[in-house]
Amino acid sequence: MTPAHTLNLIGVLSESKRIINTHSRHFLALSLLFLLPLSCAIVSYPTLYPPTPQHDVVSTQFHHPFTSPQTLIFPLIYTLTTYLISLCALATITYSTFHGFYGRPVKLFPTIKSLLSSFFPLVSTALAGKFLLCLISLSFLMFVFVIVTLIQSLVFVFVIDYNSNSFIWFIAVIGLALFMATLYFQIIWGLAPVIAVTESKWGFEPLWRSAYLINGMRSVSLSLMLVFGSLIGVWVWMGVRSVSGFTIVEDWRSWEFVLQTVVCSGLLGFLVLLLLHYIAANTVLYMYCKALHGELAMEIAEEFAREYVCLPFDDDKVPHIVTVVSG
Repeated sequence: MTPAHTLNLIGVLSESKRIINTHSRHFLALSLLFLLPLSCAIVSYPTLYPPTPQHDVVSTQFHHPFTSPQTLIFPLIYTLTTYLISLCALATITYSTFHGFYGRPVKLFPTIKSLLSSFFPLVSTALAGKFLLCLISLSFLMFVFVIVTLIQSLVFVFVIDYNSNSFIWFIAVIGLALFMATLYFQIIWGLAPVIAVTESKWGFEPLWRSAYLINGMRSVSLSLMLVFGSLIGVWVWMGVRSVSGFTIVEDWRSWEFVLQTVVCSGLLGFLVLLLLHYIAANTVLYMYCKALHGELAMEIAEEFAREYVCLPFDDDKVPHIVTVVSG
């Protein structure tokens, strides 16, 4: 009896895990090239650029009323480098998972070469998404401004107390509505990076395409975002705390040094695994959304001349037919 991959969170996670295990050495190489430096950069930033003590801040502000350009160089370089590495990791892992889903050969050099064609679509799609989110935020701010202005125009009837509980609750409700709107668009645009890599679309087009494909699978996208978002957030926090508390031990053979090294290495390794599985799971979700809309069967029919998804298991040479069903 052939196994059935249902269109739910468990099916997405199990299929992404299977693809990673099938090409374990390939994904290990990508993780060492991109995800490990990215994880190290994220958790080690507080130690590389520690906050300025309070007395130094007061002294700096007294002598230099404006922030010097030199203090912005390191954060700028750090942000650009981290963003570049994250784009490379996203593009290569998505590319590999996409081809691994079809059972195609997955090799390191063609994967790295694919960055030439996927970098610009990823950047343009990210900028388009940020632009729309900024417009949404500005719309909420304009709404608050209009409401406050209208109330102030009726000064003889109403007097605004900015410290009152009513005004604080009003701002809280607006903030909650903005958060929910941002979360909604993050859900429906979650497949945009995958579309930019696999379909070579760019700009606003991947966003509209993602909103169409995710229809009917929004709960799975939300669950995927909550599960990995919370786990990655907790592990980043633990990694930052661990690296910040790392002390230099004179004797590298002492148990304190060994314990600190083991703890930091374990946290970084698990963070790399979380990032890897999240990117792969999001790519599998994209494939399942295409299956739900009837697009996957046509692609499989064109490539394999059959209406089933051929997924290789541990042995790449023996294909197994897996029927994708809705559940």
